[in-house]
Amino acid sequence: MIYIATTTINPPTKALKKFASNKNCKLIVALDKKSKKFKLKNSIVLSTSYQHKKWNKLSNMIGWNCIQRRNFAILEAYERGAEVIALIDDDNIPYNNWFKNIYVNKKIYCSKVNTNKLVFDPVGYTNHTNLWHRGVPLEQVNNRKYKKAGKKIIKADIQANFWDGDPDIDAVCRMIYKPECKFKKKYFPFFSDKISPFNSQNTLISRKMIKDYFLFPHIGRMDDIWASFYVTSKKYKVVYNESTVYQARNVHNLIKDFKDETIGYENSLKLIEALYKNSEKIYDFLPLLSSKAFDEWKKIISKIKK
Repeated sequence: MIYIATTTINPPTKALKKFASNKNCKLIVALDKKSKKFKLKNSIVLSTSYQHKKWNKLSNMIGWNCIQRRNFAILEAYERGAEVIALIDDDNIPYNNWFKNIYVNKKIYCSKVNTNKLVFDPVGYTNHTNLWHRGVPLEQVNNRKYKKAGKKIIKADIQANFWDGDPDIDAVCRMIYKPECKFKKKYFPFFSDKISPFNSQNTLISRKMIKDYFLFPHIGRMDDIWASFYVTSKKYKVVYNESTVYQARNVHNLIKDFKDETIGYENSLKLIEALYKNSEKIYDFLPLLSSKAFDEWKKIISKIKK
């Protein structure tokens, strides 16, 4: 069984209803202070009081009304023995193929792709060459080049599935292009040995990497992006797979998104350069409260029976 972890402030959406209805999955929803009344069959709903009582110290460090409450759904899945945890957003409507071709913890034969850049941008490798993944340093966007290096067998720790419709790009890219995407299947699956971004909106991760995977609070929209830079710098393998959802994106204020991404525009390239030298340099870029929350996360994980 695949455990699915998410958070929402909305009533059950079309996407959440579809995930909850699949017998091969168990949906876990961590509510927030702004959450609307939430009832959904075949799902586990974590109330705010449950989260705050069970993980009081971490809850206080992360705070409320933020997408990082998803961390508590991940913890609940981990405690329940999940070997594979899927991270989703409530506006990503799954296609039928979402529930097929799960590669995490399995060996997969797929294309290796090299790039001339310090960071591998998976979006630029596809048929949408003008776009880039959220979190890719803007300094790395121009003149991206890719070269297929044959097919290799790897064991996937992470499976980052793509998204048709409104893709996961940053505010700058969205303001310029405002795309409606359909990613061609012929490119997938593929991987790179470089540090690379993946998100927490349509991604499956292995149990073994949870101790190192944390959605960092207090760094805006870089929470999952810097987490992906950290774990890929530690050599966890991410396989990028075809679109398995249609993102009917919730309403966003793009100027607010831009402001929430500023920490990345200013620091992500420097962070990536540091991570190539030493993964633990992540601490040099995190606010103190975020660093303490990460340490608390690791303590909690270490106490849970493997």
